[in-house]
Amino acid sequence: MRFSLRALRYVVETADAGSVTEAAKRLNVSQPSISAALSQMETELGVQIFVRHLAKGVTLSPAGQRLVNDARLLLNHARDFAQSAQSLGSTLHGEIVVGSFLTLATRFMPGLLSGFRARQPGISVKLEEGDQQEIIDGLLSGRTELALSYSFAVPDEIVGEKFCDLPPYILLAADHPLASRSSISLPEMREEQFILLDLPHSRDYFASLFMACGIEPRISFRTRSFELIRGLIGHKQGYSIHNAVPRTTIGYDGSRVAVVPITEKLPPTHVMALRLKRHALRPAVQTFADYAREAFSSDGQFAPGSIAPPGIDAA
Repeated sequence: MRFSLRALRYVVETADAGSVTEAAKRLNVSQPSISAALSQMETELGVQIFVRHLAKGVTLSPAGQRLVNDARLLLNHARDFAQSAQSLGSTLHGEIVVGSFLTLATRFMPGLLSGFRARQPGISVKLEEGDQQEIIDGLLSGRTELALSYSFAVPDEIVGEKFCDLPPYILLAADHPLASRSSISLPEMREEQFILLDLPHSRDYFASLFMACGIEPRISFRTRSFELIRGLIGHKQGYSIHNAVPRTTIGYDGSRVAVVPITEKLPPTHVMALRLKRHALRPAVQTFADYAREAFSSDGQFAPGSIAPPGIDAA
């Protein structure tokens, strides 16, 4: 059984486009050529890759979804091989797609991307941000090969390497009566309005912290935007809990917040490098993973001591 890279590219493009006609336009080939390649592949595999919908394009079958996921990775390896063959003896080249949890991207990715570009100028990094479920879906689909995220709800198909732990902190207005404290007991905040970073699995983590302290949060606002949360806190609309604490206490709108440790010893979040278990990383992706590991090491730019939040007067 032999499949050409061209046929695999037809399958992936058809899956992305949702129709054979649109895939033919994107690839600048005839529609019959793509249809024939898809039919031949289905015949040789003995499975249906696409479900055809009259006048409504195509969708992937369960078997087709697995095939497309693997085909994406194989095409990436093939592209790497071609680029490597053209530049033997030189530095690594190519494009990689890295996923990152939303708040981790804001906090860590600017430093990672700029530092990596300086070290490996031949490798272009495309960043895809998302919540935990979107990060996992990207890895399973093959759209991303590596992701910086948390250990929440990681399926068996994905393996992770822990880079560091991020403990939870309380964020409140800079002039809040408790803002100058060295630590705050979470039960002390039971009557305050809580602003929730409302992301899949993240909300469950925050709920577990309150449950561990035997209290119920008074949720006044929910949002996916951490910058909106900081602005609301700066304007005295409540408090929140955060792990990937920024290195500044100034909000996007110029208001100020305070970052205070929690007295109780509560579970931290685990920052992880996630990837598919069944596929080895391409050389360019492995190089980025190695660089990220170095950055989070004991003497790297994101060493645990450097991740601690700034003081209330930091700018």
